[in-house]
Amino acid sequence: MKERYKLGLIVFIFLIFYFLPLESRRFTNAIFEALALAHSYAREHVLFSLIPAFFIAGAISVFVNKASVIKYFGAKANKFLSYSIASISGAILTVCSCTILPLFMSIYQRGAGLGPAIAFLYSGPAINVLAIILTARILGLEIGLARVIGAMLFSIIIGLLMHFIFIKDEKKRHSNENFEIVGIQSKPLYQVILHIFFMVGFLIFANFEKPAHDSTYFLEFLYNLKWIIAIVFFMIVLVLSVKWFNKDELNQWVYQTWFHTYSILPLLLIGILVSGFFFGRVGYEGIIPSEWVQKLVGGNSLRANFTASVIGAFMYFATCTEIPIIQGLIGAGMGKGPALALLLAGPALSLPSMMVIMRTIGFKKTLVYISLVIIMATLSGMIFGAITD
Repeated sequence: MKERYKLGLIVFIFLIFYFLPLESRRFTNAIFEALALAHSYAREHVLFSLIPAFFIAGAISVFVNKASVIKYFGAKANKFLSYSIASISGAILTVCSCTILPLFMSIYQRGAGLGPAIAFLYSGPAINVLAIILTARILGLEIGLARVIGAMLFSIIIGLLMHFIFIKDEKKRHSNENFEIVGIQSKPLYQVILHIFFMVGFLIFANFEKPAHDSTYFLEFLYNLKWIIAIVFFMIVLVLSVKWFNKDELNQWVYQTWFHTYSILPLLLIGILVSGFFFGRVGYEGIIPSEWVQKLVGGNSLRANFTASVIGAFMYFATCTEIPIIQGLIGAGMGKGPALALLLAGPALSLPSMMVIMRTIGFKKTLVYISLVIIMATLSGMIFGAITD
C-alpha cells in the first residue's frame, strides 16, 4: 500500500510539472505575485511585527502564571470581564491577522477558554485605532462607525458562540490538562506586566503607520518620533530582562519564542504564497481576475455580501491595506454593504492565519470560526446596505 501511495505521489507531481501552463501570462504573473507578496511580507512584517510578537508570546508562556490567565480568560472566569478585555484588545494592538496568532496561541495554551481566546483573536486585527480612523476618513464616517461597532460586537458574539458550541470539548480540555496550577506568581506581577508592556509598546511604535495628511498634529508628532520611542522601549526591555530574570528563565523564554516561531512561520509562508497566487498584492492581480471580483460584489444583494465576506476571509491584508482596496472597489461599483462585510471579515482572517488557527484548535473548531465570521459579516453587510440605501 505504501509503495502504491509513493508511486501515486510521484505520478501526481510529474503531471503537475508536465501540464504547467507556463505559456500563460496570467499563470506566470500569479507565480510572480505569490513570490512578491511573500517578499513584501518578509520585508515589512517579519522583523518588526512577527518577531516581537513571537517574543511577547514566549514571555507570556514563561513568565505569566497559568493561574493568572485562567483568572481572567479561563472557562470559569467572569464572562463580562474576560470578553470585555478580549474585545477591546485591538484598540491597543495595531496588528494584522498573522501577527496576532502567536499571542492567541500563547494565551490559549496557557489555559484561556476558547471563547475569550477567539474574541481576542478576532478583535486584535479588527479594532485597531489607526485602521478605524483611516476607514472613517477615507471611506466615510458611517462605514467607520459601523466597522468599530460591528467588530466589537463580532468579537463578543463569535467568542460566546464558540464557547457554547464547543462547551463539552472545553470542559473535557480543562479537566484533562493541568491548567489549574495553584501557587503564587513566580515573578512579582508588576515585573511581568511592565516587561510585557514595554514589548507591546515596541511592537506598536515600530509598526506605527504614517497618518493621513489631514490627521491631527498629535498623530503626526508620534509618527515623527516613532523610532525614537520604539528604540527607548526596546532598550528598557533589554535592561529589565537582564535585571529581573535569571539565565534559566531567559533560556526558557528564548526556547518558547523559538517554539512559536517554528510552529507558525512555515504555515504562514505557505499560506501567503497561496494567497498571493490567487489574489495578488494590493493593486495587482493573481490568477483570479479583478473584474470577476468587481462584478460579484456590486450592489447590496445576498450574493454580493457573501462573496465579499468569503474573499475578505481568504485574502491576506496587511494592517490598513484593506482600505485602499475597498476604496477602489467602491469606485468600481461595490455597494456599501459588501464593503462593510469585507472590512469585518478581511482583517480578522486570512488563508495563512487559517492554517495556524487549525493547528492550534483543530479543523472542526477552525471551520466553525471561519463560518461564523463569514455568516455574520454577510448579515451585517446586508443590514448596513439596506439602512444606507
